[in-house]
Amino acid sequence: MNLVTNPITALSSGNYIGILAWAVILGIALKYTSETTKKGLSDISDAISQVVKWVINCAPFGILGLVFTTIAETGIAGFATYGKVLIVLVGCMLGVAFILNPLIVFLTIKQNPYPLVFKCLKESAITAFFTRSSAANIPVNMELCKSLKLDEDTYSVSIPLGATVNMAGAAITITTMSLAAVHTLGISVDLPTMLVLSILASVAAAGTSGVAGGSLMLIPLACSLFGISNDIAMQVVGIGFIIGVIQDSCETALNSSTDVLFTAAAEFKLWKKEGKALPF
Repeated sequence: MNLVTNPITALSSGNYIGILAWAVILGIALKYTSETTKKGLSDISDAISQVVKWVINCAPFGILGLVFTTIAETGIAGFATYGKVLIVLVGCMLGVAFILNPLIVFLTIKQNPYPLVFKCLKESAITAFFTRSSAANIPVNMELCKSLKLDEDTYSVSIPLGATVNMAGAAITITTMSLAAVHTLGISVDLPTMLVLSILASVAAAGTSGVAGGSLMLIPLACSLFGISNDIAMQVVGIGFIIGVIQDSCETALNSSTDVLFTAAAEFKLWKKEGKALPF
C-alpha cells in the first residue's frame, strides 16, 4: 500500500517506495512537456548529483566517528562483524561473476563460457577494481571489444550504456546491506518480500549515481520496504562507507566486466547462427 500513498506524505515521511512510484508516474507525464522544461529538470538532476558528490566527499569524517565509537564500545573485535558483512558481499559478487554470468552466457552461445569470462575479468575487471569507476573503464572495455573483433556499431552503444545502467554489483550491495539490517533488527522476511526487494534493488541500481559509494545512498530506499527508520538505515550506510574501499572496488569490477561479457555473448550468438568461428 506504500505505492499509493499521497506523494506529499511520502516525501515528508521518507516513504521511498511511494516516492519511487510517483517519480515513475511523473517521469512518464513529463516526457510530453516542452524542451525548456526538460532542460530545467536535467539541470536540477545535475545539481542533485553534485550535492550527492559533496555528501560522499564528507563521508570520511562520519566514518571516523563511527570507527571511533565502535572501538570505544567494543574494541578491535567489533570490526569482525563488519568483516562478516564484507565476506557476504564479496561472496555474492563472486557467485555472480563465476556462476550466474557464465550460466547466462552458456545459455546464449551454447558453448563453454569460461574462456570469455576469464578474459573479461582479466582485462576489464582488474582495471575497474582499481579505478572504482565504470565510466573511467569505458576506454578499456572499448579496446577489449575491439580485440574480440566485435561490431563497433554494437559496442560503441552497449559499453557506454552499460557503464550507466548495468549495476549488478550495486543491486547486490543494496540487497545484502538491507537484509543485514533486517536480520540485526530481528525482522522476519518471507520469500515474496525478498523477491520484491531484489527487483526494487535492481531497478534502483540502474539509476545509481556514477560516483564511488553511490549505491549506498539507495540503502534507505530498500530499508523502507521493511519499515526501518531513516536513522537506522543511515547507520547501515555508514557501515557501507567503512567497508566501501573493498566493496566498491569489487562492485565496479563486476559491473564493468559484465558490460563486455554480455555484449560479446549477444554478438557471438549471431556469429554461431552465421556459422562463424568464435575467437576462443
